[in-house]
Amino acid sequence: MAAVPGSGSDSTLEKSMRRHELLPRLGVEPTIGGRLRIVLGDAIRRAERSTPGGVRVLDAGCGRKSPLVRFRPRIAELTAVDIHQPELPLAWVDEFAVVDLCRRAWAPRQPFDVILSNFTLEHFVEPDIALSNFRQWLRPDGTLVVTTVNRRHPFVDAYLRLPDRARRRLQPVLKASHEDAHPLVGACNEPRAVRAALLAAGFQDVRIETVPNLARAWGRHRVTFALGLIGDLLTRSMPARRSTILALAR
Repeated sequence: MAAVPGSGSDSTLEKSMRRHELLPRLGVEPTIGGRLRIVLGDAIRRAERSTPGGVRVLDAGCGRKSPLVRFRPRIAELTAVDIHQPELPLAWVDEFAVVDLCRRAWAPRQPFDVILSNFTLEHFVEPDIALSNFRQWLRPDGTLVVTTVNRRHPFVDAYLRLPDRARRRLQPVLKASHEDAHPLVGACNEPRAVRAALLAAGFQDVRIETVPNLARAWGRHRVTFALGLIGDLLTRSMPARRSTILALAR
């Protein structure tokens, strides 16, 4: 998450980066960003070996940034979809479309080799439809990479249970802008639920891991960083309750 825009945002970002430097020394690792780089790199490398015409990738729910940008030179065609049109064009994509991932009203021209759904599953009202869409949009041997929040972490569950009004007031503290503060549903946000939903959607090889991410996600302010750090340390020895889920499915 980026610093809140406005005066002092650069200073806030510098302070949060210094706080984040403490985390590896406290055993709060790996990062979700680090794991994503490895998993996406492996998925693209796998596709390169079996796709002579070039790798086709979909960022499903792209927002304004994407971890796929670093892999752009290795991607022949990068498509991005989101529920809203971005305020500024996304220079890193070849094609953008406004798509409600929980409906069946859109289909790609050709199947994708890799699909990334990065922190979108918690927003889906009908996650079964979205995951079924991903399976249909992938080529038979393609790879889906999903990251999402884990309701088995008590702080995450408490945040998701907040009344909408209270959460709307809290989200700007954690989010870069109103564009990032989408309604939260949390209908499929536990490791077992994610696995079951992926298998029901037609995926056969499903791998789930969890990483501690609250201190980093909430680290723009001292108080929220401290709360996130407590949450990460509490669940360090309880993998099923760590704050963030990373799923790989084929």
